[in-house]
Amino acid sequence: MELTVLGSGSAMPVPDRAQAGYLLADGDRSLLVDCGSGVLQRLAATEPGYEGASTVLLTHHHLDHVAALLPLIKARWLAGEEHLEVVGPAGTKSLVDGLLDVHDYLDGRIDLAVREVSASRPFTAAGFDVTARETRHSMDGFAYRFSPPSAAVDPAEGPLTLSGDTEAFAGMASFAAGSDLLVHDCSFPDGTDVSNHPNPTELGASLAGIDVDTVLLSHLYPHTGGREREMARSVREAGFGGDVEVASDGLRVAVGAAREGR
Repeated sequence: MELTVLGSGSAMPVPDRAQAGYLLADGDRSLLVDCGSGVLQRLAATEPGYEGASTVLLTHHHLDHVAALLPLIKARWLAGEEHLEVVGPAGTKSLVDGLLDVHDYLDGRIDLAVREVSASRPFTAAGFDVTARETRHSMDGFAYRFSPPSAAVDPAEGPLTLSGDTEAFAGMASFAAGSDLLVHDCSFPDGTDVSNHPNPTELGASLAGIDVDTVLLSHLYPHTGGREREMARSVREAGFGGDVEVASDGLRVAVGAAREGR
């Protein structure tokens, strides 16, 4: 299973970071997680391309996570693709319906399926087994934990966890425990007055003693520019014992092999 970071940025654009978006691939299976502005250009450079992204899973409905959703629908229509499934929290159908109300000429151009999921029941998306957990953010949303297609793994023990936008808290750390890779919101460096997102020290403290191999800091605001090493160091110094990396657009990470045989 491979994760490609399509967009490691935020609602405040910078030249080298698109808004939120991640591509999860395993063999011929591809799942797009979030679809912010700039993500389609990054997706077009991958092997599946936007033609191969037939399922989109949304963490929540803030603009920097959904801005390219309608452009994706149009791109797939123009490319001759006939189907797209959009999966997400409660309110996803209303979101999609509202977008199509504004751009009604796209309504009916492709077979568009919308499915709302909950944290109470595991589900599948593009063949991946997924469990969800509520986040702590200014809008309701989910973090997700993924297992590869057809893997004999309980979805709740999948090797990849992606936080979406959230504060750092014990419940999120427990949700990620046992992951090979945790992609976590770390929007601002220490010393920034902000709510609804964690700083590195808060994140590291929440993960102290948690069995996660690597945490990948993402959803980075312009304030983090030039301070990436400092942020990674702060996560470790606050108590996290695993590896700490900082996301960049185009980064590809193989996930799922590290714990085989354990």
